[in-house]
Amino acid sequence: MKDDNSLLSLYITCPWGIESLLAEEIADLEGKVQKTTVAGLHASADRQTAYRICLWSRLANRVILTLGRETGCEEPAVIVAAVKALPWGEVLKPGQTLAVDFHGQSAAIRHTRFGAQVVKDGVVDALRDAGWERPGIDPREADVRLYAHLHKGQLLVGVDLVGASLHQRGYRRDTGHAPLKENLAAALLVRAGWPARAKRGEPLVDPMCGAGTLLIEAALMAADVAPQLTREHFAFEALADFDAEAWRELRREAQARADLGRRRARSRLFGLDQSPQAISAARSNAMRAGIPALITLSGGSVKALDCPAELREHGAEGSGMVITNPPYGERLGELPELVALYSDLGERMRRQFPGWQLALFTGNPDLGHRLGLRAHKQYAFKNGPLDCKLLLIDIASRTDSEGDSEPTRSAQKETTLNEGAQMFANRLQKNRKRLGKWLKKSGESCYRLYDADMPEYALAIDVYGHQVHVQEYAAPKSVDPGKAQRRLMDALSAIPVALDVRPEQIHYKQRERQSGKSQYRKQADSGDRFVVEEGSAKLWVNLKDYLDTGLFLDHRPVRRLLGEIAGGKRFLNLFCYTATATVHAALGGASDSVSVDLSNTYLEWARDNFTLNKLDQSRHRVVRDDCLRWLETAGSEFDLIFMDPPTFSNSKRMEGTLDIQRDHARLIELAMARLAPAGELIFSNNQQRFSLDAVVASTYQVEEITAQTYDPDFTRRANLHHCFRIRHAS
Repeated sequence: MKDDNSLLSLYITCPWGIESLLAEEIADLEGKVQKTTVAGLHASADRQTAYRICLWSRLANRVILTLGRETGCEEPAVIVAAVKALPWGEVLKPGQTLAVDFHGQSAAIRHTRFGAQVVKDGVVDALRDAGWERPGIDPREADVRLYAHLHKGQLLVGVDLVGASLHQRGYRRDTGHAPLKENLAAALLVRAGWPARAKRGEPLVDPMCGAGTLLIEAALMAADVAPQLTREHFAFEALADFDAEAWRELRREAQARADLGRRRARSRLFGLDQSPQAISAARSNAMRAGIPALITLSGGSVKALDCPAELREHGAEGSGMVITNPPYGERLGELPELVALYSDLGERMRRQFPGWQLALFTGNPDLGHRLGLRAHKQYAFKNGPLDCKLLLIDIASRTDSEGDSEPTRSAQKETTLNEGAQMFANRLQKNRKRLGKWLKKSGESCYRLYDADMPEYALAIDVYGHQVHVQEYAAPKSVDPGKAQRRLMDALSAIPVALDVRPEQIHYKQRERQSGKSQYRKQADSGDRFVVEEGSAKLWVNLKDYLDTGLFLDHRPVRRLLGEIAGGKRFLNLFCYTATATVHAALGGASDSVSVDLSNTYLEWARDNFTLNKLDQSRHRVVRDDCLRWLETAGSEFDLIFMDPPTFSNSKRMEGTLDIQRDHARLIELAMARLAPAGELIFSNNQQRFSLDAVVASTYQVEEITAQTYDPDFTRRANLHHCFRIRHAS
């Protein structure tokens, strides 16, 4: 070992949150840790130890040979001078190409590309003064990568000893969906205590293994395989002071340990995933990592998770680790299925893995609560930009009084609900019972079951046949976001139990105050729609892709009224949306119709509704236009007009904006100009505090029919819409 004066100075980076683990690892590899920083540490090591760190570190991102650290580096000229003074001739060789990775900024250097240019100028000046030729710059395939970090005037400059991030082990070409980086996966395993368990030969299971990163990193640890053993090239091999003999010895030693470790590894690792593509990717990745014999992969869902039969046969099921990185619910629509997924995982852990440890990595701790299991430890990490937690949970051993038989499905459901969720389930069942007679008599399959009945559960829940549409109203600022999120999770866990539906039949969205055309903005692109029946009409609905579904349930009685009075009449539908009202009018015998809207998407939807109901589209036309402009220029006369404008709209395709309280008198005037002398206008809107203009009431014959336009499923919200029958004054 060389004395301290000959030690190399290293700056080693890592993912945020694992700095202390990295410090322990570097110390184990015989490096001397000087201090930790955010997402990294400073250390010293002799040359052979530096090579060993590059070969064996499971947690580091980059290992930088530090050539200098200077203060007062704000201006470009100062940085150039500081870089120029560094001993480049000791590490570089003539004719090599360079690249500069620059991080940070100052008042004078605001862009990383400019910072890299400044550092490069300092290096070029130094080499030119030494009589070398100007080095070539190759950002992609440079012989040597330089590293520079500038923060608050402090500049660190060095050489990347590896050339690429150490998390890139080389085995993962098939990544699967949203993969963990390899060194983050290794950090989770270390924090969960897997290395000690692997030495004891305990098994490990990942029930949602994806591309297998956690499994492969665990297997590499269990078999004592250096994570960079298969890397073909390290950047330090191109440096002027490269010690080839020391490097060959380290590689030989690592290969010998790997050969021995693969033979002696006692731990068995099991991966499960419901995606065949993920299992295929995991199998290929494990093959490239050189540890396929340690891992058993199979297809299946968490709901069917069992302790592997191989462990039962050998009596080894009593202790082990389940570690997994399930989906977090970044997309809102995933939440209902994820609530059930986490609940199922908790249930299977209790039933199949008593005495084991569960290590669950999640970016949504509220979903973690759905396990029904208490974490005895939790650690903060980041997965990219996401704040995440690793929950460590000891699964209680099976008691003598607990039987081995599987409970019934209904019993399983009961155990998943906490007090709040059970209370919510009871309310849903009570509401369904209250609506039962009306539903049976009316035959309606689409209805509102719940509408913020309990203030703490601010949801609207609509049933569409066998599907459930859940909209969460935005919580006021006075409500603690954490409590609101937990109540949402309670509700989503209660719905499958109360309504006897599968989680994938539940579609969740957040509803906020709408402006302009935001309620029509596409939220997904599934194209997943299905047909529902409303009276004699068949209608397409889509519960996933838009905030609204294509069918406004509260207007059901209005559509029914239109169907009853449309016989033989010329019908006009303004702001028609998907033209469900037109379908009812046409089926009720309207002689012809025109449906007007600005949205191409919804007019296509309207045409599909017409086709579904076998309507003659030469008699029932759709028109894309601004309804105000169309009314001002249209020359046709109609016997029945339906107008249900939005509360507010500022569509780019409109002239100006529409405010229904401000503009409704003008709208009604224009519509009445198109109405036959004996005709009538059905005018409706959803402005909760709407007040009809006195001029309208004095000019026309007006009858408010709002109270008659609510079916039993909407009687709790008497101000949800307002509806009027308007005729010419006699």
